[in-house]
Amino acid sequence: MKSVTEFTDAAASSSTASFDYTEAFSRNLGLLTPAEQERLRRAHVAIAGLGGVGGVHAQALARVGIGSFSLADFDRFEVANMNRQVGATVDTLGRPKVDVMAESLVAINPEIRLRLFPAGIDERNVGDFLAGASAAIDGIDFFCMQARRLLFQKARRQGIPALTAAPAGFGATLHVFTPEGMSFDRYFDFRDTMGPPEQLLQFVLGLAPKRAHAAYFPATAVDLEARRAPSLAPGCYLAAALVATEVVNLILGRRPVKAAPYFFQFDPFVQIYKRGRLRRGNRGSLQRLKKWWVLRTNPELRRLIRPTGS
Repeated sequence: MKSVTEFTDAAASSSTASFDYTEAFSRNLGLLTPAEQERLRRAHVAIAGLGGVGGVHAQALARVGIGSFSLADFDRFEVANMNRQVGATVDTLGRPKVDVMAESLVAINPEIRLRLFPAGIDERNVGDFLAGASAAIDGIDFFCMQARRLLFQKARRQGIPALTAAPAGFGATLHVFTPEGMSFDRYFDFRDTMGPPEQLLQFVLGLAPKRAHAAYFPATAVDLEARRAPSLAPGCYLAAALVATEVVNLILGRRPVKAAPYFFQFDPFVQIYKRGRLRRGNRGSLQRLKKWWVLRTNPELRRLIRPTGS
């Protein structure tokens, strides 16, 4: 399997003659100017991971009128994806996610330009994946922290803003990392000496510091050892709304970007919107106290992170 392919579709090519980009995205006008719409048409966005949030990120941005994408995912659709993944249907079971989502974007805009990375991203291809991108988006599986850190580290080195939005119950969070702002690793206080369970705990603590979803989302619902966490379609779609809005702003410069250490969370179930600024990220005293309390009250998690004798 090639690490990157240029996507072409014969059916889409035949329909391009009757497709008119200006007419297709004319309902954006009034909220966007024609010049702004043209800037979106010329923009390139890189999305790593096309599952719960990544697939709906891609569709939302394609319908905004983004004209070019890099898409990366090595996985295939399965029955357990049905509850939340926009590309999962009975007709796509067993098919590569990157192929299914590429077809769906071409069905929205036959002129769209796609570079596909069917093996996912790694040290060898992440530079090509990000090349020319106006923004990079994290749609990587929640438990795949190594690939996620690689994406944010490389995006920062290449001067590209990178975003992550996590579904949290019925709601979603948003973090934006700019090349000149606080880094992803520093905000979450990731260290190479940490094992995967501890990095995942750091990620959870930094994603939603004010825990808008806490009233109905039990801490025991996330099983780090089994690599299992609940996720709902409303949260995935809301995450895409947050990301698509912020990507448009990054490209058009409509307002100043609130980058990390700022954080955002909106939960429509409890009708709460939380935002704030962790000046020191997870290194702050309150965040460190939260970590201490989680480990103190969760012996199984403590066993994973602090094995006996370590």
